[in-house]
Amino acid sequence: MGPYPPQPAPVPPQGYPGHPQGPYPPQPPGGGPQPPFPRPPRPPLTRGQRILKCVYNPFYAAQRAFRPSRPDTVEDLTVRKIQMWRTGLGLGAWLVLVMTYKPVDTAKGVETVADDKFNQSWISTLVLVCAFPFAIALFAFAAQGALRGLYLRRSLKSFGAVAALMGSMATFPLAVAPDSATAGFRDAIGTPGMVILVTLCAWSLGFALYGIALCLMHVFRTADIHEVLPPILATLLVWVMAALDVINNENAEVPVLARIVFLLGAPVSVTVLSCWELYRLRKHHNLTVRQALGR
Repeated sequence: MGPYPPQPAPVPPQGYPGHPQGPYPPQPPGGGPQPPFPRPPRPPLTRGQRILKCVYNPFYAAQRAFRPSRPDTVEDLTVRKIQMWRTGLGLGAWLVLVMTYKPVDTAKGVETVADDKFNQSWISTLVLVCAFPFAIALFAFAAQGALRGLYLRRSLKSFGAVAALMGSMATFPLAVAPDSATAGFRDAIGTPGMVILVTLCAWSLGFALYGIALCLMHVFRTADIHEVLPPILATLLVWVMAALDVINNENAEVPVLARIVFLLGAPVSVTVLSCWELYRLRKHHNLTVRQALGR
């Protein structure tokens, strides 16, 4: 042996013939595309931050008030997408009916149509407000054993949503009602109070409009009580509204055949969707009305 230790064997040329490379694959200039650096997750809002956000953002406050928040609530994204499509198609069909049989050619006509749609949504919400306490009570007392008390405790969030919506709507009479009591109240609070009242009305307007849409979509967050309740109550609401349209002779200027189509279209489609939702809850999540009642 010589004075030097043995050396490792040289690495044979790599790559294709005529293009020898090192032991590692070649890198494009600049090191090649790099994977995006993942952003750190945002820390959850503290209780104080959530309260502050509700104060300056009425839409966030409406989401907190009217969306189900029970941690173990089952959410079916397919059903939610179908509900969104149904809402969009229903609005489109309503616009076709209005533009065909109620031509809108002036700004006043646009205002009238908007008022009609808002009044219809508000009446639907009021009907739901009146009907759902009886439905909740019937559902809770039909349950067995400890489920009865559990559902009654869970219903507090739904009743809180009702109270929040009614409270937001109560600010408007205080600001604009012509009766002597509210006029005296406005005189008593003076200009600074009126500034606060007008600001509160503006906040309540965004909260109430978005809240009505969320109430109709989530049926006053009754999924917090049990997942089978929203499709049941939605079906009840839509058939009650159809009955009210018949009693009030809505859209009397529309031809009979078109009225029948639009009158039955919403109840039938909502009923089919609700039955399909109950079917998916039973098949994919093992949630049934019988199981919910503990029977």
